[in-house]
Amino acid sequence: MNYKKFLSLGLFFTLLILSTKTYSNQVSLTENAKPPKKIKVLIIDGQNNHGVWPKSTIMMKQYLEETGLFKVDIERTKYLWKAEGEQDFLPLAGVEKETTLVKSPKQDPDFCPKFRKYDVVVSNFGWKAASWSEKAQKSFEKFIRKGGGFVSVHAANNSFPEWLDYNKMIGLGGWGGRDETNGPYVYYNNDGEKIVDNAPGKAGSHGSRHEFPVTIRENNHPITKGMPKVWLTTADECYAKLRGPAENMTILATGKDQSKKAPTNRHEPIFIVTEYGKGKVFNTILGHDAVSFESVGFITSFTRGVEWVATGKVTQEIPSDFSTQDKSSSRPFVLKK
Repeated sequence: MNYKKFLSLGLFFTLLILSTKTYSNQVSLTENAKPPKKIKVLIIDGQNNHGVWPKSTIMMKQYLEETGLFKVDIERTKYLWKAEGEQDFLPLAGVEKETTLVKSPKQDPDFCPKFRKYDVVVSNFGWKAASWSEKAQKSFEKFIRKGGGFVSVHAANNSFPEWLDYNKMIGLGGWGGRDETNGPYVYYNNDGEKIVDNAPGKAGSHGSRHEFPVTIRENNHPITKGMPKVWLTTADECYAKLRGPAENMTILATGKDQSKKAPTNRHEPIFIVTEYGKGKVFNTILGHDAVSFESVGFITSFTRGVEWVATGKVTQEIPSDFSTQDKSSSRPFVLKK
């Protein structure tokens, strides 16, 4: 055999063996690779003036888990207020402790979730929810301050008006006796200017439920990036006259009440993000009832908001059925068992 041909064949087989081993190692590494770690979410509830809450908690849990990004637990107070209308959904939360239906909000002195076990806490509490114990408040403040994520849904920004640091977390809130002592009104006028208004007055108002336009004010933020500049909600409440500390806060989107008895003629905050210590907070005004929770606008902004407060980024795309300026979009909720 020609000497050069012998060397060429030897080199060929050596390279073939090496490439085969490399491929095998790559396959082995791929097969042994662990799936991405899921974001751990805790939904808290139990007392909300919106009677849909036992159902909407399950809806939010399902929405999050359907993305494949999240693992969701639920914890609630032992005293349940306004749960009768959707009480068939209560057992689906998997809460093992005994609970009692009450006619008015009542503090649960033992309510103190282990927030540190999670990446994000989602609140489905509402107006008049009984205050938490000082231990629970301090534990929650510490969790957010050290880098935990928090998402306040609809009436959760009505909760706990006397809790100063809670108000700092959400940036702006309504009802509960909030007034100028809690901070300014913040909104956009019809010329697109952001207004910080220190005028005296109570916080919290809204017209009737209806489809209203949402205007994106920060289109490069991970939560809102890719959304149409203006899009319609499904029937929902457009909160108005929100006020609060407004510290370390950005308004991502506003809504304009189109109802006959609109409380203001201005663009009110709909999506708010704040920083509290090292933690991130997303305060969404959407989510009044089941129809509101079925909105593709709600579902998309909610799941993207939860991901953002946990990681500082969003990997979820804007879906093809997202609402437009002329047509709202919804997905009828079907419970997965």
